[in-house]
Amino acid sequence: MDPHGDVTVDEVELAAELAGAEGRAPSADIAEYALRLGDDALILAQQLSGWIARGPELEEDLALANIALDTLGHARSLLRYAGTWDGRSEDDLAYFRDEHEFRSAWLFEQPNGDFAQTIARQLAASVSLFELYTVLQGSTDASLAAIAAKAVKEVEYHRDHAVQWTLRLAGGTDESRARMIRSVGDVWPYVDELFRDDDLIDRLEGVVPRPSSLRPAFDAVIAAVFAEAELVVPDVPASSGGGRRGAHFPTLGYILAEMQSLARRHPGATW
Repeated sequence: MDPHGDVTVDEVELAAELAGAEGRAPSADIAEYALRLGDDALILAQQLSGWIARGPELEEDLALANIALDTLGHARSLLRYAGTWDGRSEDDLAYFRDEHEFRSAWLFEQPNGDFAQTIARQLAASVSLFELYTVLQGSTDASLAAIAAKAVKEVEYHRDHAVQWTLRLAGGTDESRARMIRSVGDVWPYVDELFRDDDLIDRLEGVVPRPSSLRPAFDAVIAAVFAEAELVVPDVPASSGGGRRGAHFPTLGYILAEMQSLARRHPGATW
């Protein structure tokens, strides 16, 4: 078990493997959907790992490391499942795809910035993922349902962690509050992409939730948090996005260069 009492990465992976063993390989559409969620989780895990030994306090180093490991576990399960469609492994998908082949949304690709910006990004990410995984537990696809049922327990902790830090920063010093307000403004243009329906979602009607249907619950949680923190939801135009079709925020190339360099330099190496 993790220190915060949730299921471990191994348990998430085991659930995915058991569900996959009981069913068939995913269709091309389900594999593409799993790839989207897996890429979101993978890029977020890579971003959060950048705070290890750099957090504002030792306890926060450990907390962010645990969240990064949880999120990496979700990515591994989802990428493994996506890869069963065409025989690629999770490592193939993580390390040997180029930027245009990734399907992560722009929110997850936003730079860490200062600690307040990471928390603003994490708040939007974890609240949206909690709503998604809650509904996805009821998917008719056994593997997606199993992964979601395990992941939602961890994401609930991630959400609570982000909420508490949002309240702490917004209610702290003048400097911490100013940074939190600025960070929310910086992050919020990239929220809308998480809730856009497209042709893939249309084809998976009844199998996965429509992203647009999750927006009211997301907005309700954010409204409650912001009311307590005395923050205002920014009135900012939505970004164009495009991560689902392979058009990415400029930071993704740098993230992948760091993440993939060792595997590409030593392909096939084992440790």
